[in-house]
Amino acid sequence: MNKKSLFLLIIFLIATGCSQRVDLLVHNAKIYTANESFDKASAFVVKDGKFMDVGGEELVKKYSPANTVNARGLAVFPGFIDSHAHLLSLGLNQFKVDLRDTKSDDEIIERIKKHQGRHDQKMILGSGWDQNKWDNPSFPDNQKLNVSFPDIPVVLERIDGHALLVNKKAIEMAGIDQATIVEGGQIIKQKGKLTGVFVDNAKKLIQKIIPEFSKEDIIEAFLKAQEICFENGLTTISQGGVSKKNIFLIDSLQRNDILKLRVYAMIENKPHAIDHFIREGKIKTDLLNVRSVKVFADGALGSRGAALMDDYSDQKSHKSSLLISKDSLMRLANLLAEKSFQMNTHAIGDAANNLVLEVYNQALSFKEDPRWRIEHAQVISKQDFPSFNTKIIPSIQPVQATSDMNWAIDRLGKDRLKSAYAYKDLLDWAGVLALGTDFPVEDINPFGTFYAAVARKPPNEESSKSFQPENALTRYEALLGMTRWAAYANFEENEKGSIEVGKFADFIILDQDIMEVNIERVMQTRIVATILNGKIVFSNRF
Repeated sequence: MNKKSLFLLIIFLIATGCSQRVDLLVHNAKIYTANESFDKASAFVVKDGKFMDVGGEELVKKYSPANTVNARGLAVFPGFIDSHAHLLSLGLNQFKVDLRDTKSDDEIIERIKKHQGRHDQKMILGSGWDQNKWDNPSFPDNQKLNVSFPDIPVVLERIDGHALLVNKKAIEMAGIDQATIVEGGQIIKQKGKLTGVFVDNAKKLIQKIIPEFSKEDIIEAFLKAQEICFENGLTTISQGGVSKKNIFLIDSLQRNDILKLRVYAMIENKPHAIDHFIREGKIKTDLLNVRSVKVFADGALGSRGAALMDDYSDQKSHKSSLLISKDSLMRLANLLAEKSFQMNTHAIGDAANNLVLEVYNQALSFKEDPRWRIEHAQVISKQDFPSFNTKIIPSIQPVQATSDMNWAIDRLGKDRLKSAYAYKDLLDWAGVLALGTDFPVEDINPFGTFYAAVARKPPNEESSKSFQPENALTRYEALLGMTRWAAYANFEENEKGSIEVGKFADFIILDQDIMEVNIERVMQTRIVATILNGKIVFSNRF
């Protein structure tokens, strides 16, 4: 080898030695890191599925990437986390009649007939009806269902999942009559006759006749739901009330690289499930985290199942009842506190929130960092706000404030409404908020969450008045609620929720900057790409 060749080889070796090999370089981007300082950056590199370096354009010369993305100035955010969702329900909806946005029971009948014409099912399941959107907002009855479907059972779930409308055939199969009673729920009657509406615990009487979905159907449902999540920029889902069987199925699918979505799974409140995980311990992998229990304190406001201190404004002599006694809730809270499991309790009405706050504060008096959650925290009595603190995290769904705004005043009245959906007040007392959608109860779109939290009004209604704007969040707070705070609520802030060295390379690229664009344009935002572990799982451009 001559001297010139040797010199060039040495120069090449020096150059390549100074340029570290990495898997991915993203640069020329507007990166919102969502770290504690809320720093911005323009580039980062990924190696082995984690962020290796975050900075400016100097990273282009510093590293030798296998793949490079020139973001061309687009906004980049940490992967969004939905803090309250129902992944399996979203996927299983493909097997059911979609009743969202129906305007009457006649339209429900129409949709069922079309669905049945295509599928010819032996039992018809549907979901998504909401009588509050109808001309007559009273609960429907099943008379038209009985006429149209006299020989096949029909079970239709309300949008909030807290009520069913079923036909006479389903009632007969369940062995229910006028004398049937239920604790912690309602069997709605008119003039002593069954209407076919079953609320909260009464649903269980009907659910026992619904055949279980096959394992193949459930796997298909999870994969369909995952696809929808990635399309919407979601990289982690906090899933409420998962059965032991489905927790093991999720774990198996993830370990076999079939299900790639990260899942924070809350164990359903069933003794055999809780006993198993307390005995065998928590599950923690890169994709699955099982360390919490989902509990129901009451039902939903839309179906008048939320437990209130005083009567419903639109139904006198009715407050609804708690779904769990104080003694039972206290026993479970003490057990979970002792075993260092997180407790996540659904509480919507002010009576339910009052109970949960009292029990939480008593059970957690000696716990340092429990991060117990109240799911929804919708209606809070004014005197109960100081009971929130750094040990108790409100897990809220901003879209529900704007989707309920047209009828919530009827349920609660003006005075009580003032301390409902009070997200800024909750943040002031608790210090953090976890934001989600409750999909498929509400639409999965995370920009709907962001817009509702900041604008406090339904989308596409630029001229409409904001709903209690004093409780709006800033864009900064809304983003943290969907990223770093959401990760914190799952005990995962050291591995996700921000773009920082050492954390999972979960991020999204958007076609516009939601932190700066006119707030009325936020809902027009589209996901350019969703990246998990540094690998593209959804893209409409790259």
